[in-house]
Amino acid sequence: MHIDWWTLGLQTINVLILVWLLQRFLLKPVTAIIEARRAEAASVMSLAEQARADAEAERQKAAEEVQRITESRGEALKAAAADAEVAKAKLLAQARDEAETLRRTADAEIDRKRREAAASDAEHAKALAVEIARKLFTRLPDEAKVSGFIDGLVDAIVALPEESRSDIGKGTPLTLKTARPLTAGEDETLHTRLSSALGRPVDLTVVCDTDLIAGLEIDTPHALVRNSFRGDLDRIARELAHE
Repeated sequence: MHIDWWTLGLQTINVLILVWLLQRFLLKPVTAIIEARRAEAASVMSLAEQARADAEAERQKAAEEVQRITESRGEALKAAAADAEVAKAKLLAQARDEAETLRRTADAEIDRKRREAAASDAEHAKALAVEIARKLFTRLPDEAKVSGFIDGLVDAIVALPEESRSDIGKGTPLTLKTARPLTAGEDETLHTRLSSALGRPVDLTVVCDTDLIAGLEIDTPHALVRNSFRGDLDRIARELAHE
Protein backbone atom coordinates (compact mmCIF):
# COMPACT_ATOMS: atom_id res chain seq x y z
CA MET A 1 0.00 0.00 0.00
CA HIS A 2 1.42 3.38 -1.11
CA ILE A 3 0.87 6.39 1.15
CA ASP A 4 0.94 9.78 -0.40
CA TRP A 5 2.47 11.76 2.40
CA TRP A 6 2.02 14.98 0.64
CA THR A 7 -1.65 14.43 0.22
CA LEU A 8 -1.92 13.19 3.82
CA GLY A 9 -0.16 16.29 5.02
CA LEU A 10 -2.49 18.55 3.08
CA GLN A 11 -5.50 16.75 4.42
CA THR A 12 -4.12 17.02 7.92
CA ILE A 13 -3.62 20.73 7.42
CA ASN A 14 -7.16 21.00 6.07
CA VAL A 15 -8.48 19.16 9.13
CA LEU A 16 -6.55 21.41 11.49
CA ILE A 17 -7.76 24.48 9.65
CA LEU A 18 -11.33 23.14 9.82
CA VAL A 19 -11.01 22.42 13.54
CA TRP A 20 -9.63 25.91 14.09
CA LEU A 21 -12.37 27.44 12.07
CA LEU A 22 -15.00 25.42 13.95
CA GLN A 23 -13.49 26.38 17.28
CA ARG A 24 -13.11 29.99 16.24
CA PHE A 25 -16.41 30.64 14.60
CA LEU A 26 -18.72 27.94 15.91
CA LEU A 27 -17.62 26.35 19.17
CA LYS A 28 -16.82 29.61 21.04
CA PRO A 29 -20.08 31.36 20.04
CA VAL A 30 -22.08 28.26 20.82
CA THR A 31 -20.27 27.88 24.14
CA ALA A 32 -20.88 31.54 24.88
CA ILE A 33 -24.54 31.11 23.99
CA ILE A 34 -24.78 27.99 26.14
CA GLU A 35 -23.01 29.73 29.01
CA ALA A 36 -25.33 32.74 28.64
CA ARG A 37 -28.33 30.43 28.57
CA ARG A 38 -26.99 28.58 31.62
CA ALA A 39 -26.40 31.85 33.47
CA GLU A 40 -29.86 33.05 32.48
CA ALA A 41 -31.38 29.75 33.61
CA ALA A 42 -29.45 30.00 36.89
CA SER A 43 -30.72 33.57 37.33
CA VAL A 44 -34.26 32.48 36.58
CA MET A 45 -33.91 29.57 39.01
CA SER A 46 -32.50 31.95 41.61
CA LEU A 47 -35.36 34.35 41.08
CA ALA A 48 -37.82 31.47 41.19
CA GLU A 49 -36.25 30.19 44.41
CA GLN A 50 -36.39 33.70 45.89
CA ALA A 51 -40.00 34.03 44.78
CA ARG A 52 -40.78 30.64 46.30
CA ALA A 53 -39.06 31.66 49.53
CA ASP A 54 -40.93 34.96 49.53
CA ALA A 55 -44.17 33.15 48.84
CA GLU A 56 -43.47 30.70 51.64
CA ALA A 57 -42.67 33.59 53.98
CA GLU A 58 -45.89 35.34 52.97
CA ARG A 59 -47.81 32.09 53.41
CA GLN A 60 -46.29 31.63 56.87
CA LYS A 61 -47.03 35.24 57.70
CA ALA A 62 -50.60 34.84 56.47
CA ALA A 63 -50.99 31.63 58.51
CA GLU A 64 -49.68 33.38 61.61
CA GLU A 65 -52.04 36.30 60.98
CA VAL A 66 -54.95 33.89 60.59
CA GLN A 67 -53.93 32.15 63.81
CA ARG A 68 -53.66 35.51 65.56
CA ILE A 69 -57.05 36.61 64.26
CA THR A 70 -58.55 33.27 65.27
CA GLU A 71 -57.10 33.52 68.76
CA SER A 72 -58.11 37.17 69.01
CA ARG A 73 -61.60 36.29 67.87
CA GLY A 74 -61.75 33.52 70.43
CA GLU A 75 -60.64 35.90 73.17
CA ALA A 76 -63.12 38.48 71.95
CA LEU A 77 -65.90 35.89 71.98
CA LYS A 78 -64.92 34.82 75.49
CA ALA A 79 -64.83 38.45 76.64
CA ALA A 80 -68.18 39.10 74.97
CA ALA A 81 -69.64 35.98 76.60
CA ALA A 82 -68.30 37.09 80.00
CA ASP A 83 -69.70 40.58 79.49
CA ALA A 84 -73.02 39.08 78.47
CA GLU A 85 -73.10 36.95 81.62
CA VAL A 86 -72.31 39.99 83.76
CA ALA A 87 -75.02 42.02 82.00
CA LYS A 88 -77.45 39.12 82.35
CA ALA A 89 -76.73 38.79 86.06
CA LYS A 90 -77.08 42.56 86.49
CA LEU A 91 -80.40 42.58 84.62
CA LEU A 92 -81.68 39.63 86.65
CA ALA A 93 -80.66 41.32 89.91
CA GLN A 94 -82.28 44.56 88.76
CA ALA A 95 -85.43 42.69 87.74
CA ARG A 96 -85.53 40.95 91.13
CA ASP A 97 -85.07 44.27 92.92
CA GLU A 98 -87.80 45.90 90.84
CA ALA A 99 -90.12 42.94 91.41
CA GLU A 100 -89.43 43.09 95.15
CA THR A 101 -90.05 46.84 95.14
CA LEU A 102 -93.30 46.34 93.24
CA ARG A 103 -94.31 43.58 95.64
CA ARG A 104 -93.59 45.75 98.66
CA THR A 105 -95.39 48.68 97.08
CA ALA A 106 -98.36 46.45 96.28
CA ASP A 107 -98.36 45.02 99.81
CA ALA A 108 -98.17 48.51 101.28
CA GLU A 109 -100.98 49.68 99.01
CA ILE A 110 -103.10 46.65 99.89
CA ASP A 111 -102.41 47.21 103.58
CA ARG A 112 -103.25 50.92 103.24
CA LYS A 113 -106.49 50.16 101.42
CA ARG A 114 -107.31 47.50 103.98
CA ARG A 115 -106.77 49.99 106.81
CA GLU A 116 -108.79 52.60 104.97
CA ALA A 117 -111.55 50.08 104.35
CA ALA A 118 -111.45 49.01 107.98
CA ALA A 119 -111.54 52.63 109.12
CA SER A 120 -114.37 53.35 106.71
CA ASP A 121 -116.24 50.27 107.87
CA ALA A 122 -115.68 51.31 111.47
CA GLU A 123 -116.98 54.81 110.72
CA HIS A 124 -119.99 53.39 108.96
CA ALA A 125 -120.58 50.95 111.78
CA LYS A 126 -120.22 53.74 114.30
CA ALA A 127 -122.58 56.03 112.38
CA LEU A 128 -125.07 53.20 112.03
CA ALA A 129 -124.76 52.29 115.71
CA VAL A 130 -125.17 55.93 116.74
CA GLU A 131 -128.23 56.27 114.59
CA ILE A 132 -129.69 53.04 115.94
CA ALA A 133 -128.86 54.04 119.51
CA ARG A 134 -130.33 57.50 118.98
CA LYS A 135 -133.56 56.03 117.69
CA LEU A 136 -133.70 53.50 120.52
CA PHE A 137 -133.00 56.05 123.24
CA THR A 138 -135.64 58.41 121.91
CA ARG A 139 -138.14 55.80 123.09
CA LEU A 140 -136.71 55.74 126.61
CA PRO A 141 -137.77 58.10 129.37
CA ASP A 142 -135.60 61.22 129.64
CA GLU A 143 -134.61 60.17 133.16
CA ALA A 144 -132.71 57.16 131.80
CA LYS A 145 -130.49 59.40 129.69
CA VAL A 146 -128.87 60.94 132.81
CA SER A 147 -129.65 59.19 136.07
CA GLY A 148 -128.40 55.83 134.89
CA PHE A 149 -124.96 57.30 134.17
CA ILE A 150 -124.27 59.27 137.36
CA ASP A 151 -122.77 56.37 139.32
CA GLY A 152 -120.49 55.41 136.44
CA LEU A 153 -119.21 58.97 136.07
CA VAL A 154 -118.46 59.26 139.80
CA ASP A 155 -116.71 55.88 139.84
CA ALA A 156 -114.55 56.92 136.86
CA ILE A 157 -113.47 60.11 138.67
CA VAL A 158 -112.62 58.20 141.84
CA ALA A 159 -110.49 55.78 139.77
CA LEU A 160 -108.32 58.61 138.40
CA PRO A 161 -104.78 59.09 139.75
CA GLU A 162 -104.61 61.50 142.65
CA GLU A 163 -102.58 64.11 140.71
CA SER A 164 -105.20 64.17 137.94
CA ARG A 165 -108.17 64.14 140.26
CA SER A 166 -106.80 66.96 142.43
CA ASP A 167 -106.69 69.35 139.44
CA ILE A 168 -110.25 68.74 138.24
CA GLY A 169 -112.41 71.81 138.84
CA LYS A 170 -109.78 73.45 141.00
CA GLY A 171 -110.19 77.22 140.88
CA THR A 172 -112.52 77.15 137.86
CA PRO A 173 -116.05 75.84 137.25
CA LEU A 174 -116.19 72.23 136.12
CA THR A 175 -117.78 71.80 132.67
CA LEU A 176 -120.27 68.94 132.66
CA LYS A 177 -121.75 67.76 129.36
CA THR A 178 -125.16 66.11 129.46
CA ALA A 179 -127.32 64.43 126.85
CA ARG A 180 -130.24 66.67 127.83
CA PRO A 181 -130.87 69.56 130.23
CA LEU A 182 -130.68 68.52 133.90
CA THR A 183 -133.57 68.60 136.26
CA ALA A 184 -133.11 70.41 139.57
CA GLY A 185 -132.82 67.10 141.39
CA GLU A 186 -130.23 65.76 138.95
CA ASP A 187 -128.25 69.00 139.21
CA GLU A 188 -128.21 68.79 143.02
CA THR A 189 -127.30 65.09 142.98
CA LEU A 190 -124.39 65.70 140.60
CA HIS A 191 -123.08 68.62 142.69
CA THR A 192 -123.17 66.46 145.81
CA ARG A 193 -121.66 63.30 144.23
CA LEU A 194 -118.91 65.11 142.34
CA SER A 195 -117.92 67.22 145.37
CA SER A 196 -117.71 64.02 147.42
CA ALA A 197 -115.63 62.24 144.76
CA LEU A 198 -113.19 65.16 144.48
CA GLY A 199 -113.08 65.87 148.20
CA ARG A 200 -114.02 69.54 147.84
CA PRO A 201 -116.99 71.64 146.70
CA VAL A 202 -117.13 72.19 142.98
CA ASP A 203 -118.95 74.63 140.73
CA LEU A 204 -120.58 73.07 137.68
CA THR A 205 -121.16 74.57 134.26
CA VAL A 206 -123.71 72.33 132.58
CA VAL A 207 -123.60 72.12 128.75
CA CYS A 208 -126.30 70.20 126.90
CA ASP A 209 -124.80 68.04 124.10
CA THR A 210 -127.37 65.83 122.38
CA ASP A 211 -124.56 64.04 120.46
CA LEU A 212 -123.86 62.15 123.70
CA ILE A 213 -127.16 60.33 123.02
CA ALA A 214 -127.23 59.35 126.67
CA GLY A 215 -124.78 59.87 129.53
CA LEU A 216 -122.40 62.40 131.05
CA GLU A 217 -118.91 63.67 130.26
CA ILE A 218 -116.36 65.88 132.01
CA ASP A 219 -113.64 67.38 129.81
CA THR A 220 -110.85 69.37 131.46
CA PRO A 221 -107.26 70.21 130.51
CA HIS A 222 -106.14 67.60 133.05
CA ALA A 223 -108.54 64.70 132.44
CA LEU A 224 -111.33 63.43 130.22
CA VAL A 225 -113.99 61.41 131.98
CA ARG A 226 -116.61 59.87 129.71
CA ASN A 227 -119.60 57.85 130.75
CA SER A 228 -121.81 58.25 127.75
CA PHE A 229 -123.17 56.20 124.95
CA ARG A 230 -121.16 58.29 122.46
CA GLY A 231 -117.97 57.51 124.41
CA ASP A 232 -118.76 53.78 124.25
CA LEU A 233 -119.37 53.98 120.51
CA ASP A 234 -116.08 55.86 119.96
CA ARG A 235 -114.20 53.19 121.92
CA ILE A 236 -115.85 50.41 119.92
CA ALA A 237 -115.01 52.22 116.65
CA ARG A 238 -111.33 52.55 117.66
CA GLU A 239 -111.19 48.85 118.48
CA LEU A 240 -112.75 47.96 115.16
CA ALA A 241 -110.29 50.20 113.29
CA HIS A 242 -107.37 48.66 115.19
CA GLU A 243 -108.53 45.15 114.35
